[in-house]
Amino acid sequence: RGGSSGARNGARFHVRNGAVLRRGRGRMFFKSPKSRQKTSDLTLLERREAHVSHETRSSNTCGKEMEALANIFCSKIMILLVFVPLGLFAERLEFNSAMIFTFNFLAIVPLAGILGAATESMASHTGEMIGGLLNATFGNAVEMIMCMQAVKAGLVEVVQGNLLGSVLSNLLLVLGMAIFCAGLKYNNRQFNAIGAAANMSCLVVASISICLPTLFGQIADTGDEVLMISRLCSLFLSLVYFLFLYFQLGTHAYLFVDGEDGEAEEEVHLSVAGSASLLILCTLVVAGCSENLVDSIEGVSTKFGLPKAFIGVILLPIVGNAAEHATAVTSAYRGKLDLAIGVSVGSSTQIALFVVPVAVLSGWYFGTPMSLNFRLFDMACQMLSVFLVSQVTQHGNTNWLHGAMLVTTYVLIAIMTWFIPERT
Repeated sequence: RGGSSGARNGARFHVRNGAVLRRGRGRMFFKSPKSRQKTSDLTLLERREAHVSHETRSSNTCGKEMEALANIFCSKIMILLVFVPLGLFAERLEFNSAMIFTFNFLAIVPLAGILGAATESMASHTGEMIGGLLNATFGNAVEMIMCMQAVKAGLVEVVQGNLLGSVLSNLLLVLGMAIFCAGLKYNNRQFNAIGAAANMSCLVVASISICLPTLFGQIADTGDEVLMISRLCSLFLSLVYFLFLYFQLGTHAYLFVDGEDGEAEEEVHLSVAGSASLLILCTLVVAGCSENLVDSIEGVSTKFGLPKAFIGVILLPIVGNAAEHATAVTSAYRGKLDLAIGVSVGSSTQIALFVVPVAVLSGWYFGTPMSLNFRLFDMACQMLSVFLVSQVTQHGNTNWLHGAMLVTTYVLIAIMTWFIPERT
């Protein structure tokens, strides 16, 4: 049977009885139907294996995603999420200001923890510098959102109290409880004094930036000048924070290495898409709860006699620092005091050098006279607290008595804020 022939890419092909003959460079290659069937079977097998491998990878990815979500949501504090819908719809349901304040107050506590976990997951997929910027932006997002809402509402006194209270809460209450709990298990505990000293130096600079405008504001007829000085100081404070971030994560990262022994636990993190989705959703919910919380402050203060100074300095910071408080105390009790100090002191540095300038600059944007002219009492509390913590952390070793002294100082400040009269 004659068959057929053809040429493809310079080679001649002949087909006889279903077989393919290929002639090239003086040789004849024979490819039978059985050979072609085997090749087809191998190709089909490879496709099936690739499909199974893809399904396995997808299953593993989904499994890790679910495990990461379970790590975030399966904790006792997440029970408070039941207050999120109550807080969001309390005003529409015409609840009184005390119930609106309470529901939103309790709702923001777990949301702050979710926001922090989502930020850590997102930062784990980036470099250290980008991760540091993410932590700076979203690590104290609750404080920033509440401050911006309060600035927009014109509650300058509450904002200043919230900023001061966030720094004091981390430095005195969170750090004090962490050191005290570590001291109950270990007689003396050492930590990285160099990293703590760098953070404390930044806090001294931030305290000076509040001290100088406050003292300048005591001069008569300097209201407008203090406002402009505060805005300029805020710009330089932001610059100092980013320089410190570059120092911590770039040029001198070795100074901040955790020197504690122990096996590193491998954590499962959300994917980039999952982290971003959770960040956006949680930020929107926090913004809604914060707005309702801030709007109810005036009514709570007027109707129930709760001082605004106490609300700003003591109550609101507890909301934003609840998750950090739990992390720091748990880590310290497990022997990871460096991590506890990094969480508490590092968060104070972020607030003093980043959140405070953001609050002042947002006041500039909203046309609210938000300045660094704090009360003399507030300024003295921050300066003395920074001095006390510097003394505790300068030796690189601590015990339970140091923690008790820090917590006692915080309690003294809380008692005094209850009796601060309203500004006229």
